[in-house]
Amino acid sequence: MKTLLERTFIRLLVMGTVFSCDKNDDAQDLTPIGQTTLTEDDREALLFMLEEEKLARDTYIYLGELWNNNQFLNIKQSEQSHMDAVTQLLDTYEIDYTILANGDFINADIQSLYDAFITSGSQNVVEAMVVGATIEDLDIVDLGDYIKLTSNAALISVFENLRCGSRNHLRSFTNALEIMGSSYTPQYLDLDTYFEIISATNERCGW
Repeated sequence: MKTLLERTFIRLLVMGTVFSCDKNDDAQDLTPIGQTTLTEDDREALLFMLEEEKLARDTYIYLGELWNNNQFLNIKQSEQSHMDAVTQLLDTYEIDYTILANGDFINADIQSLYDAFITSGSQNVVEAMVVGATIEDLDIVDLGDYIKLTSNAALISVFENLRCGSRNHLRSFTNALEIMGSSYTPQYLDLDTYFEIISATNERCGW
């Protein structure tokens, strides 16, 4: 059973968390209020998602500057706010973390993804948009997996909003590809979920 302090922490956290989930997603105000139970899996989830959101931000910075494309540069602002949301939770729970320079990652698998995305996205702007869609596709699936694995209300609240933002970003990239006469085939989402997402309108991510 949660203590009064724990319940108060979660309530204030949820009430104070706001995401716009458009091109300027707002970072959450997660001022430390108290400590609630955090499992080792929860810690690993936060550290992993920090790097995965950085993967998105760094890739969009690179591709946005390479192709002088405002779509990437606008969405990278959202990814920065997503990183801020995760780092605020890490700070709240007093978990040490390191953010390396742009394009560098602690997690070897994420580093490999970044290198592959940069290579592919540098071919042409269509491939760059496919990279964007792929990143959001992956992000949605990973966030969903972590949501299923945790019982921590604070993490669920933050991850649900990150996932909401990723759905909007996926719609943005797939719409751009359609305008360019191309399309995206999901690599991580199942087809039914993918088409359900892209056929829906953009969401307001928050409370």
